[in-house]
Amino acid sequence: MSARSASTTAHAHRGGRVHAAWAMLRSHLRGRLSSVVPGRSPAGLEGSSQALPVRDRFELRSSGVTRVTGFDQAFVAVVLALMALGVVMVYSASVALPDNPKFARYAATHFLSRHLLSIGIATVAALLVLQIPLAWWEKYAGHLFILALVLLVLVLIPGIGKVVNFSRRWIPLGVMNFQPSEYAKLAMAIYAAGYMVRKMDARENFVRAVWPMAMAVLVVGLLLLRQPDMGAFIVIATISMGVLFLGGVNSRMFFLIAAMAIAALAMIIAFDELRRGRILAYLDPWDPANAQGKAYQLTHSLIAFGRGGLFGQGLGSSVEKLHYLPEAHTDFLLAVIGEELGLVGVLGVIVGFFWMVRRIVNIGRQAIALDRVFAGLMAQGIAIWFAGQAFINMGVNLGVLPTKGLTLPLMSFGGSGILMNLIALALVLRVDVENRALMRGGRA
Repeated sequence: MSARSASTTAHAHRGGRVHAAWAMLRSHLRGRLSSVVPGRSPAGLEGSSQALPVRDRFELRSSGVTRVTGFDQAFVAVVLALMALGVVMVYSASVALPDNPKFARYAATHFLSRHLLSIGIATVAALLVLQIPLAWWEKYAGHLFILALVLLVLVLIPGIGKVVNFSRRWIPLGVMNFQPSEYAKLAMAIYAAGYMVRKMDARENFVRAVWPMAMAVLVVGLLLLRQPDMGAFIVIATISMGVLFLGGVNSRMFFLIAAMAIAALAMIIAFDELRRGRILAYLDPWDPANAQGKAYQLTHSLIAFGRGGLFGQGLGSSVEKLHYLPEAHTDFLLAVIGEELGLVGVLGVIVGFFWMVRRIVNIGRQAIALDRVFAGLMAQGIAIWFAGQAFINMGVNLGVLPTKGLTLPLMSFGGSGILMNLIALALVLRVDVENRALMRGGRA
């Protein structure tokens, strides 16, 4: 055999070994990815342009920063659908308010135009947040939490905080009244995720793992109860406890924390006449004294659902919004939906929130499977926030829970709520984008 043919044969053997090694590597990667992304089989990836389980396309710059050119279209579509229904129902619930002497100077479209302005500002803010890598949020999680504490203190200072209905919860900013408690919910989700990453090696130690977070929640709770805003405190406490549990804190310690929280809540109710009165009215809302007092909103909300029936009275045909049901465009928007769109409309809203929260949880689980613990816990903390607040608002409207001043996320009128909701969802989308980047072999 000549030297030339021998060289060719050796080269062919080396090429065959490289090809076999590459085939084994591809098979291994397909197996790993199918375990990370449920529902994707290796066979489904073979010979497809979608070689990795990613529907959308984006590019990676040389610096490793992800530039978004695709997105989870189903997730965004559900969010936009909930917001669009919210815009329609806010207008329907507020269009008759100028007939009330309290709102006589307002135009019929006053609340609609302000709601649309809030959505516009929130959309711009969300698009900006979507460009920021999650590493930045993890690095400055503590600073964001301190900012929340500063804002919660500022709102209590006379001349800075604005009093509405005997509650000092807003800081006037011209274009909108900013509510620090809404920002505190997002700050707690980010801070709790970063805290658990730092304390990952101390999850079995109560003092090291739980006590500092408990003190942080206590400080936030005291500031919120000074406003007062017990509903926001319940949501923030739920976020922190949920992230601790998902972060792997010992189950016995978790139940100890839950018992302490329930005991604190019971003490607050026992020593707060206003909240104690609301609890008693909730237990018997149709008592004449309660129906014209603490349970007035609840009884008219139940009447609205009763009038709605299965398919509702028709869009714009609510009677309860005509000055019978207070705060119909904010806390009790679901009651107007029930009266005008019936059980079908209410179930549509519930299904929309259920799907959205479930998708956020799955994004968080996927991030944790990719060893991105902060991103995963933060996303799941945001899921707890949306699920908890939506559940409380719906429960209050349906008479399942005592009356609380919590709005329906993405739908109720309120500039601060819409702003922080969309920023939180932009962070979730950022988690998803970086997950997809890693699965395509890039860097987050």
